[in-house]
Amino acid sequence: MAKEKILVVDDEEDILELLRFNFTREGYEVFMAGSGEKALQIARGKSPDLIVLDLMLPGIDGLDVTRYLKNDEKTSHIPIVMLTAKGEEADVVTGLELGADDYIAKPFSPRVLIARVRAALRRNSVREKAGDDSVIRIHDLVIHPGRHEALLKGVPVELTFTEFGILNYLARRPGWVFTRSQIVDAVKGEDYPVTDRSVDVQVVGLRKKLGSAGNYIETVRGVGYRFRE
Repeated sequence: MAKEKILVVDDEEDILELLRFNFTREGYEVFMAGSGEKALQIARGKSPDLIVLDLMLPGIDGLDVTRYLKNDEKTSHIPIVMLTAKGEEADVVTGLELGADDYIAKPFSPRVLIARVRAALRRNSVREKAGDDSVIRIHDLVIHPGRHEALLKGVPVELTFTEFGILNYLARRPGWVFTRSQIVDAVKGEDYPVTDRSVDVQVVGLRKKLGSAGNYIETVRGVGYRFRE
């Protein structure tokens, strides 16, 4: 089985070396880039399975790198885990809306980052294998996208169009963090004027209807929501 390839992008040499050492030890093939320009070159030439991307880079910064990669058919499928400094909440939201898959704040634990990377790779593999109409089963919760139906312990849960759309969108990618505007763009409810603020109202109602299963939907402070893995 071929090694999975990870591109690490950071302008700090010690962080590059730290991540190269840890990812190599875990069995990954590692490419390194110290600038956004180099990152784009390697991503297009080597087709890595995942990119760990620092947002603060000289020249082309991490957000622009994300934008370029997600707008290119050859690289748009590559998961991106952002490295951010504390206090970069707005950049985290922007990065996620551009298409990044996850983030971790500096200073970080290499073990935690590796766990996040494994999870992102696993999610991407599942996403590529599963169609959008595949049934989702999470403990006692079963979601049938084609039938627009959610069952909890075998009992149908009465959800509005928008509530079902939010549940299906989050549950299809457990562990991924989604901003409110991403949820709005994905759902575009027909029964309710979906806005960033109304997403919070919808989630409150959705949690209430799901009972104990409502705990699967986690609030990510300052960013949005995710479905617990």
